[in-house]
Amino acid sequence: MSAKNNKGGHTLGHKNGSFSSSVGFIIACVGSAVGLGNIWMFPYRLGQYGGAAFLIPYILFIALFGYVGLSAEFGIGRLSGTGTLGSYEKCWSERNIKKFNLGKFGKVLGWIPLLGSLGIAIGYSVIIGWVLRFLAGSVTGSLFESGQTSEYFSQATGEFGSVPWHAAVIIVTMVILLLGAVKYIERVNKIMMPVFFVLFAIIAVRVAFLPGASSGYEFLFIPDWSKLLQVDTWVMAMGQAFFSLSITGSGMIVYGSYLSKKEDITKASVRTAFFDTVAAMLSALAIMPAVFAFGIEPKSGPPLMFITIPGIFDQMPMGRLFAVLFFLSVAFAGITSLVNMFEAVVESWQHKLKLNRKVAVSFCAAIAFAIGIFIEEEAKLGSWMDFITIIVVPFGAVLGAFSIYYILGLDKIVKELNIGRKKPLKKIFGWLGKYFYVPITILVFVLGIVYGGIG
Repeated sequence: MSAKNNKGGHTLGHKNGSFSSSVGFIIACVGSAVGLGNIWMFPYRLGQYGGAAFLIPYILFIALFGYVGLSAEFGIGRLSGTGTLGSYEKCWSERNIKKFNLGKFGKVLGWIPLLGSLGIAIGYSVIIGWVLRFLAGSVTGSLFESGQTSEYFSQATGEFGSVPWHAAVIIVTMVILLLGAVKYIERVNKIMMPVFFVLFAIIAVRVAFLPGASSGYEFLFIPDWSKLLQVDTWVMAMGQAFFSLSITGSGMIVYGSYLSKKEDITKASVRTAFFDTVAAMLSALAIMPAVFAFGIEPKSGPPLMFITIPGIFDQMPMGRLFAVLFFLSVAFAGITSLVNMFEAVVESWQHKLKLNRKVAVSFCAAIAFAIGIFIEEEAKLGSWMDFITIIVVPFGAVLGAFSIYYILGLDKIVKELNIGRKKPLKKIFGWLGKYFYVPITILVFVLGIVYGGIG
């Protein structure tokens, strides 16, 4: 039965199904949130901006964004009974002025965060294609044959350098989405995310026994309290927390639309933020001690994951096995995130363009591949991702926060979030959301432009 709302916005059910339990929902959301930023950015920033001192602003922002940011996106999804376009239309239709139907304006605005999700998916599919190629190279041993992982990386990231792997990523994502909507998304995440945590835990335990690993732990955890007095530390902690939770004004909304009215959204949001942080910390424990054990300068971004880490595995006993485990876990994290990005687009096209699900999935995948194939070269991909992550996605997040807390209104979103709770939300929730969270989303957008990216 398709999703229909009565005047109060009560969801009767989504035609794509619903999550079977809060556990399945949280795992799916963690799968969406845990991505490359946790793996190649967080460990470096943790050490660069004060070690344990960095965790103080980071955890504060994670708690805020999880509590009022994720909750708001899940809440509007469940309230409207649909994803991005329908949710923005729902928000703005609450402010119709005489003969002006602002719901239509809201639906137009919704295309901005939706295109942000599609834009990230296009770039992400290329990067996960690189990951699959490195996984295959780890299995066959070709990654280590030349002794120069930088050469392997250059080949993989050249123009049209990883077309088959790029295509494989999109096909896998398509198959997951074509087999069914919520049911298969939930099943895939229930397999991939626990495996991700287990594999990274195994790697973290192994690198702990490397000679010199203690320097990595010092880099990560010995606090440099003076960093807390530097503006950059707070800016980078804010950006890392914001983007780590995938608050894009789109992806998490669609998962919210698949959530039962029996579930406590705010509790699920806080748990999602917690496990996302655990994943980031686990990545740091798996990567930085190994980097320091081999005397390599720590760097963030693609060089860390595709050059530094394979170089370390090449020097480790049983390094080939651990390389396989590493790239397999990264592939799982990437695909679960990619599924959410595709689903945000597919659901909106189903709902608003009245497309058959198979057509919507195929069309989305075709667009992602058709554009992505021309930006496989590292520099082109970097420019693409900079534009999407610095301009489009943060602006979409601002639109989402403003539309929910100011256009829909605090009373309506709080009323929705109180459904499924044993006790109603306290007044501080509304204060944090409306007067703290929304201005911070604007700040993230502005500072991202000023700094050239903070997430």
